[in-house]
Amino acid sequence: MDTSDPSIYFDSEGVSNHYWEFHNIVKPHWQDNQIGCVYLSRFVESLKQKNKGKEFDCILGVSGGVDSSYMLHKMVKDFDLKPLVFHVDGGWNSEIAVNNINNLVDKLGLDLITEVINWEEMRDFQLAMFKSGVPHIDVPQDMAFIGVLYKFAEKHGIKCILNGGNISTECVRNPLELFYWPTDMRQVRHILSLYGTVTMRTYPFSSIFYHKLYLRYFRGVKVFKPLNYMPYVKSEAMDFLEKTYGWKPYSQKHFESRFTRFFEGYWLPTRFGFDVKRVQFSSLILTGQMTRDGALKELVKPSYDPDGIESEFRYIAAKLRISPEELKRYHEMPLKSYRDYRNLRRVFDLGERIMMTIAGTRRGGAY
Repeated sequence: MDTSDPSIYFDSEGVSNHYWEFHNIVKPHWQDNQIGCVYLSRFVESLKQKNKGKEFDCILGVSGGVDSSYMLHKMVKDFDLKPLVFHVDGGWNSEIAVNNINNLVDKLGLDLITEVINWEEMRDFQLAMFKSGVPHIDVPQDMAFIGVLYKFAEKHGIKCILNGGNISTECVRNPLELFYWPTDMRQVRHILSLYGTVTMRTYPFSSIFYHKLYLRYFRGVKVFKPLNYMPYVKSEAMDFLEKTYGWKPYSQKHFESRFTRFFEGYWLPTRFGFDVKRVQFSSLILTGQMTRDGALKELVKPSYDPDGIESEFRYIAAKLRISPEELKRYHEMPLKSYRDYRNLRRVFDLGERIMMTIAGTRRGGAY
């Protein structure tokens, strides 16, 4: 990590806050050992007992990425759970992602429920984010994935959501300046009021108050992250999935979505000067899966294909039904921040402190 992260700071010995946060805050919550395995086994048995006689024990969202894929395998094969397997199609699935999901559910003998987001609404929402000039243009996808999953769980009376978030590969947080809260509905509504052009009749908006407070404390819907309670090494998980399910890897984490690949691989580094690989590699370094020297060598390589970026620009523009020239104008417009629009940052900061105290959770998804 370096000063391309706007919130980074260093102590007198040049050690960053990310390092100390991992060792002082994150690591004490990490139980990828025998104690964690015992806890996970007891949790699963309790889940089975509570859902005895029901069709499903829990709901599990899959994206085609390594985390959710490996979690699905472990929960079904090792723990004999009966998850409702759920996928949200926001319109940007890569062919590899679709094949990975289908191979996995077919070989596990599971049914897959796919919720397709209204494309006209998704398209308009994403164009509004481009026009706003902010860095967090992936909010429409994040919002859709969160909103549909939680609302589907509530609708069908499922009390447990299994999530692939994990400390092993996600212990360093993305900068809030660049990856702002996707569930800040005050901000979302303000941006859509300025730049949106269609009525959002079906879009699965989800306020953080809905899924963090109402569903959890009033409806009893809980999120559980199994990968934090077992040994989880990314490279080993990928090798296993390839051999067992014909799973195909992506060039970078989260690249199962064509839009995320464009956003994290090209848009953020070239428009805002931030390479998200710094966060991903730093997590792997802290958890002993990568060396710093190895990471620095990989950082020299761009996250996008320089020879193919014009083709990628044309693809993204055509999908959004705008010209490549219009998309390039958004790339070159003045930089904006979440601060330039109405927001609930102070409320979110307070809520984060409260949740860390009460539930031990933290922004970023690792736990």
